[in-house]
Amino acid sequence: MLSSLQIPEETDVTSPLIKQVAHTCIFARDLDAVEAFYRDVLGVAPKFDFKRGEDRIGFYLDFGNRTFVEVFRKGESRFEDTNQINHICFETDDIDGFMANAKAKGVSVTDKKLGVDHTWQCWLADPSGVKIEIFQYTPESMQFGPDGVVCQVDW
Repeated sequence: MLSSLQIPEETDVTSPLIKQVAHTCIFARDLDAVEAFYRDVLGVAPKFDFKRGEDRIGFYLDFGNRTFVEVFRKGESRFEDTNQINHICFETDDIDGFMANAKAKGVSVTDKKLGVDHTWQCWLADPSGVKIEIFQYTPESMQFGPDGVVCQVDW
């Protein structure tokens, strides 16, 4: 379980440590129906699929300007039926600096790891328990590669 401490309102940060929202993760009971909605109603086709073996468990949507929505089949989650948003992800240019700052403020942060999409990530939670993922893209990050490829998950 991720946890964090109350952070004082005053801070000595002189420039933002977060660049922008990177993605939001949502759950779908019917991946095909959700894909059709985003493709046909909003005009956004999947950038890439997430698969476990041959089983498609989700996909990534590219909304432009480095903004994405991640969609996973609801059966892959262990969350309440009313909790359809899994986490929010912010992009940084310096994940190590971000982690050092968070830890210095007494916030628990996971170790960074290179995700299956070739993007550095770490996790923490806000005081309300909202899960927050921090992303630092790499030149190999799948979000900026060719469309229609498969991201093979290892979790």
